[in-house]
Amino acid sequence: MTTLKELAKLLNISVSTVSKALNDSHEISENTKRRVNELAEKLNYKPNRIAQQLKTNKTKTIGVILPTVTNPFFAEVLHGIETSATKNNYDIIVCLSDESLKKEQRSLELLSNGSVDGFIIAVARESQVEEQTEHIHTAINNKIPILMFDRVVNEIECDKVIVDDFQSVYEATDYLIKKENRKHILLVSNIEELSVGKLRIKGYQKAIEDTGLKPNILKLSKVDDVEKHIYNYLKDNPSTDAIVSIDHITGIIAINMAKKTGKSVPKDLSVIGFGYEHTQLLSSPKISIVHQKALEIGEMSVKLLIDNLHSDTHKPQTTIVPSELKLSESTI
Repeated sequence: MTTLKELAKLLNISVSTVSKALNDSHEISENTKRRVNELAEKLNYKPNRIAQQLKTNKTKTIGVILPTVTNPFFAEVLHGIETSATKNNYDIIVCLSDESLKKEQRSLELLSNGSVDGFIIAVARESQVEEQTEHIHTAINNKIPILMFDRVVNEIECDKVIVDDFQSVYEATDYLIKKENRKHILLVSNIEELSVGKLRIKGYQKAIEDTGLKPNILKLSKVDDVEKHIYNYLKDNPSTDAIVSIDHITGIIAINMAKKTGKSVPKDLSVIGFGYEHTQLLSSPKISIVHQKALEIGEMSVKLLIDNLHSDTHKPQTTIVPSELKLSESTI
């Protein structure tokens, strides 16, 4: 295996110069950087990561703790994290909390022993519902940088990357009222107890309140048979003429159940859900969505965390990645 010393000897420059050139130091000329990198690539030089870690006390690794990857949103965010981390010469270690407080605590504790330089976290459902986040406070108090995305805890002072959940649902509901003249709009949700769910419900309620309509909310987080509950609601409330789903799946179920009750979508009933670009391919007719831009959320999360890791004066900030209402076949 080629070493720094061998590269330096072949190029007739110092080991220090080779190291700085490979790390794109401003102290080294562009010509020297080019020579060093061309030879390193030709000889398939690979840096000794262990030696680098011992020298810098940095692992160049990010810990990522997600509630799940079966939700396409989190899978897409993870893709953005991995892509951006690779571009910045970082590796990632991914742990799944499975929405469990204990698993989240265990993952954070396991990787806080020097295995990673910092964390990107979407808080587990159980942690949020039970308001148990002491393990995250402990990590921050131990000077381990943490960034939260999507599901965040406002009381914890750290970097955060979010969408404007309140505004995005307000705009979706407002569109149905003002552009489609819908009067009986149902909100369906299986995440109403989460921070994002609460904000989205408030956005819906505000849009309804601003136009003097009556709010109707179907909460499904503790329901086993979601299809049955949506079907029964639509059968019992035939005047329903629009549905806003604030999670990634109930909107698609709502389209299927509306058709089952004999309603035509969007002629009789419009549906707007949450999701990402390919979500629209999962239903017929194709569902209109609030596009959360998950890939950008993942990329921005890595950027902010790395900025924190490289700064002695970093101050926590909250970055909003704007969502977009993407209309398709389930709305008029």
